[in-house]
Amino acid sequence: MSLELSKKAQAVKPSSTLAITAKAKELKTQGIDVVGFGAGEPDFNTPDNICEAAIKAIHDGFTKYTDASGTLELKQAVCKKFETFNKLSYKPNQIVISNGGKHSLTNVFEAILNPGDEVIIPAPFWLSYPEIVKLAGGVPVIVNASKEQKYKITAVQIAAACTEKTKAFILNTPNNPTGMIYTREELEAIAKVAVEKDIYVVADEMYENLIYGDEEQVSIASLNDEIYKRTITCSGVAKSYSMTGWRIGYTGSSAEIAKLMGSVQSHQTSNPNSIAQKAATEALNGPQDTVAAMSNEFNRRREYMVERVASMPLIDALTPQGAFYLFVDVSKVLEKEYKGNKIATGDKLAEILINDYNIAVIPCGDFGFDDHIRLSYAISQEQIKKGMDRIEDFLKTL
Repeated sequence: MSLELSKKAQAVKPSSTLAITAKAKELKTQGIDVVGFGAGEPDFNTPDNICEAAIKAIHDGFTKYTDASGTLELKQAVCKKFETFNKLSYKPNQIVISNGGKHSLTNVFEAILNPGDEVIIPAPFWLSYPEIVKLAGGVPVIVNASKEQKYKITAVQIAAACTEKTKAFILNTPNNPTGMIYTREELEAIAKVAVEKDIYVVADEMYENLIYGDEEQVSIASLNDEIYKRTITCSGVAKSYSMTGWRIGYTGSSAEIAKLMGSVQSHQTSNPNSIAQKAATEALNGPQDTVAAMSNEFNRRREYMVERVASMPLIDALTPQGAFYLFVDVSKVLEKEYKGNKIATGDKLAEILINDYNIAVIPCGDFGFDDHIRLSYAISQEQIKKGMDRIEDFLKTL
């Protein structure tokens, strides 16, 4: 056949995080002892009360279509959570329940973008942001946030990047892949620019429950009425409740944007999974002790991993304030030779580590920083120690 396939689809980059994770799983099935630092999901089971709510939904016959934008019951639970946790007041008609965080973001950009509209994306960024923007007809505008500024973009940089085509800015806090959190003062400055430039803020707060030490999670939409009007707040149950496979994300926005998102979703997916919606309702309304316990365990692993990296030659990392990733600067490693060849790129480093040391790490070229790798501590302490030992062994050869 000579029919041409979609240029837009062909331009989409496959997810390198999923590719690395798949390679690690493949090696494990061959009996190879691989330590996988690629995990973008908690290594804990979904809490029992949430699973029981799903089982009850099945037995009760709650297995039919729901409203396209989600059940009223779950929307009310999301409104309550926004009010108590984020200090945000949303009504059910401002909430859209979707099939996971990626789907929520897809809905957002389908609802707000016209062809050629620009979206400012701070680098380092979650690798799906540019692809989702492009699929919605937008143009990603990448602005680097340096290590010296703790990988956080400034209000001045946002203002400088704005053009007459700028429609939105993506704010991810806590950040994937860096684990950095924007302070209240930083957010106030960003909010001022967003209001002055009259652009939307797409606030991805998926890791909001995974905060360490005395850090404060602030939702930018809570700062004042003007930024509230311009913000679409995105979150979900995947990371906080170890529900990655359940695929439930949600947004809070103006009723106008929510209506558009619901209309788009009605044609693309009908509705989010009915059983998973019951489970998510229990997650938000039920006991929160498992969330705290999971966060405490992540904190313990975080401290250990930060300590280990600090003791090694050639690499270093800022201490993450949230999420469950360590963003490791490997620029000095890339200058070295391994087996007679210069390492040169993060992709090559990841290839060496998985092939010769049975360690799966995420190279961050697709996150906007080729001289960094991402290590997840959403794996057991035993696996972390084994993997860090292997990385140390590798570095000693250089």
